[in-house]
Amino acid sequence: MAEAPRFAIHEIALFERPVVLRLPFRFGVVTLTECPQAFARVRIELGDGRSAWGAAAELMAPKWFDKNLALSNEDNFDQLRRVCALARDAYLGDATAASAFGHFARHHDAHRLEAARLGFNPLLASYGPALIDRAVLDALCRALQMSFYAAIRGNAAGIGATQPSFAGIDMDAFLARLQPAPHIEARHTVGLVDAITAADLKDPVADGLPETLEEVVRVYGHRYFKLKVGGDIAADLARLHAIAAVLDRADTPYFVSLDGNEQYADATGVAELMARLREAPALVRLYDAILFVEQPIARRLALDVDLRAANIGKPVIVDESDGELDSFVLARARGYAGISSKTCKGFYKSLLNAARCAAWNAGQTQTRYFMSAEDLTTQAGLSVQQDLALVNLLGITHVERNGHHYVNGMAALPAEEQQAFLEAHGDLYERSHGAVRLRIRDGRIRLGSLDCAGFASAAMPDFDAMATMAG
Repeated sequence: MAEAPRFAIHEIALFERPVVLRLPFRFGVVTLTECPQAFARVRIELGDGRSAWGAAAELMAPKWFDKNLALSNEDNFDQLRRVCALARDAYLGDATAASAFGHFARHHDAHRLEAARLGFNPLLASYGPALIDRAVLDALCRALQMSFYAAIRGNAAGIGATQPSFAGIDMDAFLARLQPAPHIEARHTVGLVDAITAADLKDPVADGLPETLEEVVRVYGHRYFKLKVGGDIAADLARLHAIAAVLDRADTPYFVSLDGNEQYADATGVAELMARLREAPALVRLYDAILFVEQPIARRLALDVDLRAANIGKPVIVDESDGELDSFVLARARGYAGISSKTCKGFYKSLLNAARCAAWNAGQTQTRYFMSAEDLTTQAGLSVQQDLALVNLLGITHVERNGHHYVNGMAALPAEEQQAFLEAHGDLYERSHGAVRLRIRDGRIRLGSLDCAGFASAAMPDFDAMATMAG
């Protein structure tokens, strides 16, 4: 393939704006009601003088990157602001030209070391470069008038062995084989405090949008679901019984994942939960529908023990334990079959892990290695579009989507911004209940309009309506 374009990064601006949830979202140790969304805006200049701006967005979720209970949500937000500022300063600190991937590779190790010196774990540290790398690629795609799909399939980013973890993998050949699909199944999240039926609603929002699992199934037509479990086997079983009573009404097959959010102490506890599920007559269909179990064990312990010694009965993936570029290699050696893709962990890492799955699956038949597509409440606009484009290109056929359920679409955004995204991506969005929001029909999201110049967006946020990020 042709050599990847080289360019200098001249400007990086960081912004944020508040996001208020219409429904509380409980995952792991936190119940989220509001938090900021981060934005990066980057200007690059190619050797021939062409210049372009690119952008990216990501929610600043507390108690996921760092689950230290001694830290407040505001402490977590400040951590995320700090790693964004660290990455910005690093990328601006070297004005020499490089490919998009070259800029990432140039700063990766030094950024991790500096973040560690400040007490930030690798998962937290990755947030800053992950945000900026997407904005950089967006700028490159716009400068070249190329879609994200075309840029990645042709390796215009220059992904390769300039970063040691990518050595030994023919990324050009792998990327060229990728093919986006016209739509993707939305896997609906059922949080730990979510109402299952109308009887569970204690303080209804009454905004006309679905609030209960029953309503979600009726309105959106989902066939895929992500069920949170909390580490208390009795409570988890009771909740899964209530969920199964709703999902089992469907005449057609449904599929679920279980997300432990690090709430189980060890593999034995996870195996006991799964054994109890298998034993319960009312949970037979739900158990059969389980595709995988996501990160049930705390990250400090998850990769210390070989899972194959426990009779879990379903594939297990890592999520929060995925702090390093080579975390999947270690997880595989411990009996994990999969790993999550999240844009907040870095899209280069997702591409690397997808290439690993392809290579490992081609070399043996015992275990099928796979990637799942998970949400961190990605918001309508740049965030959800870039994440959807990535997982779609990776060939993942269903993706956890929850931002549209817990947040009232684009209701808090300027009217002009809402209209711009609706006009640019009429297959992805609709206007209903007073705002532009994600459009889901028969459980699916249509993706055709993401094949546009730039990183999956033909519209841009209103940066003038945002606050400059502190730090």
